[in-house]
Amino acid sequence: MQRHDAGCLDEQVIATICEQLTVYGYCVVADFLPELVANALYLEASSDHRLSFKQAAIGREQLQQVNTQVRSDSIAWLNNQSETQGLYLKLMEHLRIEINRRLFLGLFDYESHFAHYGQGDFYKRHVDAFKGSSNRLLSSVVYLNADWVKADQGELLMFHDEQVSPFLIVEPIFNQCVIFLSEQFPHEVRTAKRDRYSIAGWFRTNNSIGGQIDPPR
Repeated sequence: MQRHDAGCLDEQVIATICEQLTVYGYCVVADFLPELVANALYLEASSDHRLSFKQAAIGREQLQQVNTQVRSDSIAWLNNQSETQGLYLKLMEHLRIEINRRLFLGLFDYESHFAHYGQGDFYKRHVDAFKGSSNRLLSSVVYLNADWVKADQGELLMFHDEQVSPFLIVEPIFNQCVIFLSEQFPHEVRTAKRDRYSIAGWFRTNNSIGGQIDPPR
């Protein structure tokens, strides 16, 4: 059942996200986006040749490097180049404002990219932000995979600190979203057995460096 129109996120979804971030530091939400938006994002990610997916790198800014032993997925940054991207970024801006209003996190903006894991692709255990050295505060992943089954694998595994076994396993099923504190949870993506699409994103604080506001990625 459709619970929200294409112009806004469901208010109960926003309330659940804020509550679970406060209690647990992470949340998993089904039916996150309006269905029309989620469908359009999948079509764009899977078939729009203008996206020009590139091999993903590890590290940030000048320290970026490609290491296919750590991650082998491909990415394409969202930059408002389509109406669908604009709708998605507008929805995430709405969420940013609501999280700030309710949790006072001082989130400054949101950056995101499509991610494509082909058959055999993976991303080994890592954290999205190292304590005190990044402006990424909240990480988000929205999954765009219809008819996903367990045999397809490609799950997101989330860990507490140095624990070997994950405390949470998130299947990349269509229109499910996970949001978590970027510094707090190591995570990995299991090897995918079929094409797997998602949007990874980060809500950021404004850490000015050398007088430059919000240094670019």
